[in-house]
Amino acid sequence: MARNPDTYLLYEYMKKNAFTVRMKINLTEAVEPALLAAAANEAITRFPYFAVNVSLDEGENYVLNHNDRPLAVLPELNERLVLGSEKVGGHLLAITWRENSIWFNWAHCLCGAFGAMFWIKTTMYQYLCKKYGELKAPVDLKAFGSKVDEEEYAFADPDHLPYDAPLARYEEGDSKVGIEMDYRYFLNPFAKEVYYYQVEMDSKEFMKYAKRIDGSPNSILAAIMFKTSARYLAKWKGHHISAKIADDYRKDIGCPKSYRDFVRFLHVRYDWENLDESIEKLNMRARGAIISQMQPENSCEWYRAMCEARKGIDAQPDLKSKKQYAMKHSIYGSDYRDTYMVSYVGKTDWGGMAKYIDSVYTITDGNLMLEVNALPDKFCVTYQLLTKDRKPLDYFCEILESEKIPYKVSDRMVRYMPDLQLPKAKGDTEDNQ
Repeated sequence: MARNPDTYLLYEYMKKNAFTVRMKINLTEAVEPALLAAAANEAITRFPYFAVNVSLDEGENYVLNHNDRPLAVLPELNERLVLGSEKVGGHLLAITWRENSIWFNWAHCLCGAFGAMFWIKTTMYQYLCKKYGELKAPVDLKAFGSKVDEEEYAFADPDHLPYDAPLARYEEGDSKVGIEMDYRYFLNPFAKEVYYYQVEMDSKEFMKYAKRIDGSPNSILAAIMFKTSARYLAKWKGHHISAKIADDYRKDIGCPKSYRDFVRFLHVRYDWENLDESIEKLNMRARGAIISQMQPENSCEWYRAMCEARKGIDAQPDLKSKKQYAMKHSIYGSDYRDTYMVSYVGKTDWGGMAKYIDSVYTITDGNLMLEVNALPDKFCVTYQLLTKDRKPLDYFCEILESEKIPYKVSDRMVRYMPDLQLPKAKGDTEDNQ
């Protein structure tokens, strides 16, 4: 592909879903802003592929250019930060802070949580070493000043991947259960805020439970969320409930070290009559679905479809038609719709930084959506909702209690997802909704 692959998600930008991500790191002590700013602007030099701004070329294609302006490190103000704006120096990522918390904000076009975690860990390592002295480095730390490996940029050639058909595909169709909640939010011009709760679970007790029922964090949370959703949402005759589970497939396409976002989705179907089953049995249903879909052949099919969609964007004559094509042929939008989603990136090694980090929460768009991070002593679950109604969270917590899984839960918080400021084509006054 001739163009930078990191530009294509920009064509799918919407005001209420700008495809941005936040990661909130709660520390054991208050943030020192001057040290954080110094650390951030050292760390970003290690990641030239993130130090960019956006422009339009003569063919009205989005282009990423090197941006040597300082990375913005700003107070958190409980409002939507605008990435790409003058306030953040045109960058597609920025850092905010308040008291003992640091928010890393970035545009999803650049990377997902896997790629961003390297930038985040390098920044945190620089900062905590300045504050506390030399610390043991994580094994995968991309240290400030170290050489950038070419494999970090990897983007596979789809023509060089195997064409073998998968042994199994998910073919259960869309779940429309709960879709009215999404519509109410996206079609209501007055609905602007979305919410989340921080749920903390003891990792030792959770993994002991997982071992007992032969489960994984993904399969167990999929099972718990089925019971949660089925209790909360109105039964819709003829429609099942299903889980969407994020799966990182970079190894399947030969790009194990790439910072780019290579995530596809696995799906788990549940029927209403499954509601009376135990979490253990629902967990086994999820595990079976996950195993059957986690085949490299499925990854190659997904990747090829994504590359074809991007060729279609390139073929359009102007920015407006590129946006229209991208929306209509979105690899994410065209995938099966599910009732809820679970995203778990696995346990993260923080090295000597761990003793100064109290919790880590990933914040994204979505409803009935769990983002999960694992620290040595706890799982940090971001429970995300579109409304203030906390009944789904209450049902979730009731199930944790019934399964004797210890937890703590925060008060309701507003997500304040970053917006994006993108260049407009000449004469374009359109504002995406």
